[in-house]
Amino acid sequence: IETGSLISIHKNVEGIVIPSEEEPLSMYPMDYEEFRWALGDMDTIPMLRKLLQSRRPLGDAVNRKMMRDFRLYMLVGGMPQAVLKYIQTKDLAKVDRTKRGILRLYEQDFHKLDKTDKAKALFKAIPGQLYNNASRYQVTTVVENLKSDSALILVDMMEDSKTVNVAYHANDPKVGLELSTDKSAYKMYICDTGLFVTMAFWDKNFTENTIYKMLLDDKLNVNLGYVYENVVAQMLAASGNKLFYFTFPTDDKHRYEIDFLLSRGSKLWPIEVKSEGYKTHASLDKFCEKFSERVSNRYLVYTKDLHKDEQTLMIPVYMVGLL
Repeated sequence: IETGSLISIHKNVEGIVIPSEEEPLSMYPMDYEEFRWALGDMDTIPMLRKLLQSRRPLGDAVNRKMMRDFRLYMLVGGMPQAVLKYIQTKDLAKVDRTKRGILRLYEQDFHKLDKTDKAKALFKAIPGQLYNNASRYQVTTVVENLKSDSALILVDMMEDSKTVNVAYHANDPKVGLELSTDKSAYKMYICDTGLFVTMAFWDKNFTENTIYKMLLDDKLNVNLGYVYENVVAQMLAASGNKLFYFTFPTDDKHRYEIDFLLSRGSKLWPIEVKSEGYKTHASLDKFCEKFSERVSNRYLVYTKDLHKDEQTLMIPVYMVGLL
């Protein structure tokens, strides 16, 4: 058993022949259920699982509490060291310092594999790239004149290290999504949304408790759509899903986008993510109209209560890990 980031582990075992008895296991930051366990809560997730299966709403008051509990997970994240610091201190500023230490170790490890620090630059730019809401990661806005092939090598290394989750564009959305994957079009997400939040406020020495409290109470006047998209990617990856997305034109200037596509049996489950209580889902509607024979379930992930809108099941974000 080895500990550390996969970047340093891969470097340390380079050239070593691994015996056939080795069994690789994919490890992720603690998911939301494991986070609830760490806080001594064994009841919430089984209750949510039953409600999702029965399509029963929770009620506005309960949903508000569940969203506040979930926002705590988004702020602390699932890195065990950060979770432990929160349990010991309940001080989110101290948790933030712990996360900054983890991120600095990541940067050092990136430098070991890439002395040009291009990988580190690509990693640090992920929050900004998602905030700009582009249909793919814009490499040349981060590292000028970086060739596509060279960028893909770096992205593969980053994905292999489990420091990021990568969603690739599916050119032909159908079961067997990898068969139509466009490796040159992708979105990158930070492996842990707690780390993501710290990176988004990296310009401060630490993220003050006042900022964390405003985020926790959903009172910070910023668009958090990119944070919710990152946590949905994290939850889907932790549940064993490979990440794919799909875009198609609305007109000459605009595009519809399905944030995530899941393959289930012989059908697809498209997912659209909203950061607020929006009930519109134009991208989902157009996608399901265009590929009606390929779709079974369709989901809008948002911050409000469980609700069925004709064929679309609208689920609160804390239920994503149960899909």
